[in-house]
Amino acid sequence: MVLYTSLAPSESKPLAAAFEKKHGVKVELWRALSDKVVQRSIAEANARRHVVDVVETNGPEMEMLAREKLLAEVYSPHSADLPQNAIPPHRQWLPDRLNFFVVAYNTRKVRRAELPDSYEGFADARWKGRLGIEATDSEWMATLIKTWGAERGMAYFRRLAELKPDMRKGHILFAEMIAAGEVPVGLTVYNSNAETLKRKGAPIEWLPVPPVVARPQGIGVAGHAPHPHAALLFVDFVLSPEGQRLFESMGRVPASSRVKSALNNFPFTLVEPATVLEEAEKWEKLWGDFFLTK
Repeated sequence: MVLYTSLAPSESKPLAAAFEKKHGVKVELWRALSDKVVQRSIAEANARRHVVDVVETNGPEMEMLAREKLLAEVYSPHSADLPQNAIPPHRQWLPDRLNFFVVAYNTRKVRRAELPDSYEGFADARWKGRLGIEATDSEWMATLIKTWGAERGMAYFRRLAELKPDMRKGHILFAEMIAAGEVPVGLTVYNSNAETLKRKGAPIEWLPVPPVVARPQGIGVAGHAPHPHAALLFVDFVLSPEGQRLFESMGRVPASSRVKSALNNFPFTLVEPATVLEEAEKWEKLWGDFFLTK
């Protein structure tokens, strides 16, 4: 069985190994960033070179593949354990893990008691020069504005933009910069990245500031999968409590409600991947106007 994924090798390899040990099916793993996963999948399909069996990557990218008609409908006995509003109507992919946008901070630079309980508290002038944001997180902004309403949301982001937060591209790099003390506080850190560094002893801690924005990551079976039965078996394994507990043990956020941990045990608002694609131009322009223009 061939798997294309953006999951880091430190996590995708143990996942594949656990599946191989349980079911005796060999997994050939190819890992790249999510955009590369999409590009390779589309290029191979256009060339009618049907190699991949399972794709696992960001929700919006899974939605791209679904719109290209490259995925099959997928059903799993574990679907009932997943956030139902994260399962797309076409069922061509299912959520298998979540990325939560949380506030993370360097414990040597900032005391927990200093941190406000709301995002709006970080728009105070005393945080100027101490904040960072990942440079591509327009969907986080879009979700906050939609949740709060345009007037409140736009007012908040105008105030935040005036503080000129440090912009860092790449969520893993962003978390590492916080752990290193180069960015004292990050407002859009994936809690899985912060948790991984924390478990390794880095001086980083995170907290869910409401409304917590969550983006689903997804898994699906290729429409022309050479090994469709093995592909479905792998999907079921990943979505099972066993696979979800393995995610949690590696610091990833399980999507299943049957695996509770500090990583997912709080209310959250889901980003809609289809909306991300359809409204990308609007929100990316606003994001650029706020944070990326000098």
